[in-house]
Amino acid sequence: MMDRILIEALEVDTVIGAYDWERLIEQRLSLDLQLATDIRPAAATDDLTLTLNYAAICERIQRFAREHDFELVETFAERLAQTLRDEFAIDWLRLTLRKPGAVPAARSVGLEITRGTLPGTQPESQ
Repeated sequence: MMDRILIEALEVDTVIGAYDWERLIEQRLSLDLQLATDIRPAAATDDLTLTLNYAAICERIQRFAREHDFELVETFAERLAQTLRDEFAIDWLRLTLRKPGAVPAARSVGLEITRGTLPGTQPESQ
């Protein structure tokens, strides 16, 4: 059994886009994350150090957005997922990234990626 920490509609400002004008401004991205962990040790002891600290994860995502600029949301998502998995020892995550206003007729465009392996399941194919 694996529990999931949720972070929903986290907004970050970053330089993102392939067009020249996009390279001159910051744009807002909206992120939803599911992070697999076993919350039982933390719940049993009421100890934050035994779970994923979502405040620290959100701060790291904000810092990542400030420190990087990419042309593609695909690159942003892939590199962010790897950073979070490496720095917070996250075995599995699902990241949904939305870029509001990128297409005038759509509320947002974006993508969803899943990285890692949930305990008790088959490893993801590469």
